[in-house]
Amino acid sequence: MASVTALDAHREDEIIHTLTDADAIVLYHNLSIGQRVIERLSRCKLIVRCGVGYDNVDYAFARMRGIDVANVPDYGTEEVADSAIGLTLALTRGIHFLNSRLRDEFQHESWTYAQVAPLQRLRASVFGIVGLGRIGTTTAMRAKALGMDVVFYDPQKPDGYDKALGIRRVSEARELFAQSRILSLHCPLTPQTHHIVNRQSLTWLPRGAYLINTARGATVDTEAIPEAIESGQLAGAGIEVLEHEPPSASDPLIAAWRNRAHPAHHRVIINPHAAFYSEQGLLDMRIKGSQACFNALMGKTVPNVINRRPAEP
Repeated sequence: MASVTALDAHREDEIIHTLTDADAIVLYHNLSIGQRVIERLSRCKLIVRCGVGYDNVDYAFARMRGIDVANVPDYGTEEVADSAIGLTLALTRGIHFLNSRLRDEFQHESWTYAQVAPLQRLRASVFGIVGLGRIGTTTAMRAKALGMDVVFYDPQKPDGYDKALGIRRVSEARELFAQSRILSLHCPLTPQTHHIVNRQSLTWLPRGAYLINTARGATVDTEAIPEAIESGQLAGAGIEVLEHEPPSASDPLIAAWRNRAHPAHHRVIINPHAAFYSEQGLLDMRIKGSQACFNALMGKTVPNVINRRPAEP
């Protein structure tokens, strides 16, 4: 008789002896499964990463063991895109800054728009996107609807998407950074995108740019953000994901964000990896992840397998 076991686990050591006889595994972003666990799986047919990113699963080793790894790439597309635009508006319109300043310094002379001057109109601003997948595309359409000049960099994307969507394309990351008033990340975490935003690449942005990350935490070297905020190179940052979650209080970005004397206190928004969330999206994720497991156990085609052998269709 089939059974389902729920494990409140956050480390491999908590599951390494528990999953040996699992037929299928479903996991989220807060747990990694590597070779130590996978080599002990005696009958597993499928590992499902309930989410978009799958860098927390050693999918190459799983393939060597004959185990499919699948993700659920479309469950939170609208939610993450909405969050990216929400962070953009909160920062570029001064909404977050003014709220933060008024809360900390509530006095008569603070009741003025002048403390965010000079803000610029959003229309015609360049909204740069790294990664034009499902979420990147959805974000692009929202930014375009707001009148922004949308430009993307994605070396994996075939030609023609710029024409189909009515946006612009660049062939180099530096070219995108150099013209982006708002830089929004929507790429997977790969060796090529690891710390694609760093101390050097932040200097490629126009002075006073904004950084939005709703992708994967390690695409940004967040230690570089406080310095960029302090120098004025960045006017603000909306950080929804971090390389290490939850972060340590001593993390340089967290420390600056919590420090009322540091400009990051008013100019940085940090959220706890929640952009994916809506009740509808959460249900989509669970249903689609469960359906993938059912298909695998019944010998049916599993959608969204990300580690197929090259010869497989």
